[in-house]
Amino acid sequence: MAIRLNRIYTRGGDKGETSLVGGVRVPKDSPRLEAYGTVDELNCVVGIVRTLLARHRRRLGEAGPAYAAILQRVQNELFDVGSELATPPQAEYAGMHRMGAEQAQRLEVEMDRMQQELTPLNSFTLPGGGELNAFLHQARAVCRRAERLCWALNRREPLNPHLLAYVNRLGDHLFVQSRWVAKRLGEEEFLWERGLQIDRRKALLARRRAERAGKEQDG
Repeated sequence: MAIRLNRIYTRGGDKGETSLVGGVRVPKDSPRLEAYGTVDELNCVVGIVRTLLARHRRRLGEAGPAYAAILQRVQNELFDVGSELATPPQAEYAGMHRMGAEQAQRLEVEMDRMQQELTPLNSFTLPGGGELNAFLHQARAVCRRAERLCWALNRREPLNPHLLAYVNRLGDHLFVQSRWVAKRLGEEEFLWERGLQIDRRKALLARRRAERAGKEQDG
């Protein structure tokens, strides 16, 4: 489908409505607009990460170009997700792009590869430690909001299950990205301190139980 944008303002939305693909007019706060508008917001945050990456690609080493390609692909996939969400069932057309199982599966393969470089967590992470990490956490949070809105829309109008799976998997992917980037750049990850304290208390209690059990066995 050819795309040509030669006029941006139309005045058509001045009364609080806009057109979906196919021409149907809906309120600007409709569930469908909330869903694809939040996907657009997510794409903007990923775009910030992609832009800032230029400062850090050398430090990422040989993985830098491949990671840049991942961000580029994800931005395009998010635009595809938004396009599909902007198309109500009655406006679907022959040859329309729809998200498939392969997109989510590719994210899983990439996550597994990144995870091989990471050590297990002993607490939840907090956003920050480096600018890419912070923005990736923001992207993760926006992605989860987009997912919630997609499921809310799905209760009204059934959506493509592969689209829902993709948005869910992307939230996981962005979290793994945040940890992988911090590791590659040698930057600190902020950890939830209460979680660390809880873990230490559990470890201390477990050690004391083991010591008591050993003493009882000895006699």
